[in-house]
Amino acid sequence: MSELFNGLIGGSAAGLMVIVVLGLSALGFYMARSRAMASGGGDRRNLHSLPNYYGWNAAMLTAVPALGVLVIWLLAQPMMIDSAVFKTIPDSAIAEGSSRGLVMSDVRRLAAGLDVIVERGVMDAESAATLDASTTDLRATLAAEGVALGSAVEQPVLDAAQMYRTQSSTGRFWMTVLVSAIALLAFVVSLRLATADFRARNVVEKGILALLILSASIAILTTVGIVLSMLFESINFFRLHSWTDFFFGSTWAPNFRGDSDLSILPLLWGTLYISIIALLVAVPIGLFSAIYLSEYAGPKVRSAAKPLLEILAGIPTIVYGLFALLTVGPALVNIFGRGEQGLLGVEWMSGATSVLTAGLVMGIMLIPFVSSLSDDIINAVPQAMRDGSLGLGATHSETIRQVVIPAALPGIVGAILLAASRAIGETMIVVLGAGAIAKISANPLEAMTTITTRIVSQLTGDTNFASPETLVAFALGLTLFVLTLGLNVIALYIVRKYREQYD
Repeated sequence: MSELFNGLIGGSAAGLMVIVVLGLSALGFYMARSRAMASGGGDRRNLHSLPNYYGWNAAMLTAVPALGVLVIWLLAQPMMIDSAVFKTIPDSAIAEGSSRGLVMSDVRRLAAGLDVIVERGVMDAESAATLDASTTDLRATLAAEGVALGSAVEQPVLDAAQMYRTQSSTGRFWMTVLVSAIALLAFVVSLRLATADFRARNVVEKGILALLILSASIAILTTVGIVLSMLFESINFFRLHSWTDFFFGSTWAPNFRGDSDLSILPLLWGTLYISIIALLVAVPIGLFSAIYLSEYAGPKVRSAAKPLLEILAGIPTIVYGLFALLTVGPALVNIFGRGEQGLLGVEWMSGATSVLTAGLVMGIMLIPFVSSLSDDIINAVPQAMRDGSLGLGATHSETIRQVVIPAALPGIVGAILLAASRAIGETMIVVLGAGAIAKISANPLEAMTTITTRIVSQLTGDTNFASPETLVAFALGLTLFVLTLGLNVIALYIVRKYREQYD
């Protein structure tokens, strides 16, 4: 019975509570609506608000507080438990070359592994709670169930993991009790409020306004949190590594044993080089496609061609990466490499991965970003401007060049800069199509890498956020953020500068 209860309040507790709260909210909607109609004698004219407002008031009152508490609890509980368990780990349990943070990672992994073996029936809950590290080979037991540990389990680590499991289970239990109590209380209160004189519409509109404000605040606070997290970790990085070497050095050679060369310039060069090639492909094709679809194509052609272009935006980037690696790269090698066996008889390209490979494929991916936005902007230009130009004797092409494009220029520039931001932040195409070599070279047929790929590389695996080789990922991320923010500021400046000219 205890195992069943522990399973009930385990990992599925949050999902179960969401389902219960939403179900209770739906029930409250229909019951409150019916109760309001009954209090008005079955005639909606006797109600202050429309019947649905009473239902929505009950649904919102039941769901919002309960789900809000659930979210806060899920965010706070892991941090509180980690803090409590972290303090209990003795210094003797920290091996030489390790850290308390790495030991804490093993504690969490061990706690999750114990839950797994209890779930699968390898061990009952009581036995799992009374394990002795000296008599049980937990590492082998967990490895048999697919849970890998970095080292043999010592008793202090096991004690910390047991404490972690106990507090997690207790926390989930009280979360279930508290959220259920709030939902039930709000459900009862909402039904009591469902009377003919209750101003349900006013309350619902104020509630929706509060939700909108909360949503906007969450978006802003999330952005601030991301920036601050990168900023603080970047400060820690520059305390351990020279900022002059990072910004002005010419070599990227991380070494987790120390003495690393961590310069951003080779990565920044590769990022900008690939992005420029991608834009040279995407901007002309996308812009010309938008002009054709908006100014020349008939309704039938437009209805077919525009969705086909949009398909490119829906393809996962990993698919583009495979396309670059298996199709575009070998095709470029056949043209610029292979010596006498190639089409040009030259050996300028040694492998399928290169700046040109990634740039061409990324440009194809970015075409819909430019074409769709530019098409919408061009269509937004008033028809009166076109008619006036044609009435003065200009041809169709002259009208497009001298009237439509200048009027739509701010939006077109914004679309191009959005595509540039997307290109700078791309990862999968670069990983598979551009290679992993960090260097500064003007040859587009050579392999290079970008900032995003190195961020992924530095944070892959078990990481200790105390070394410059790991913390450099945050400095790279902050630099990338500033770069894309600068592009957005430029786009905003252009839009504001030229908008008044055509209003």
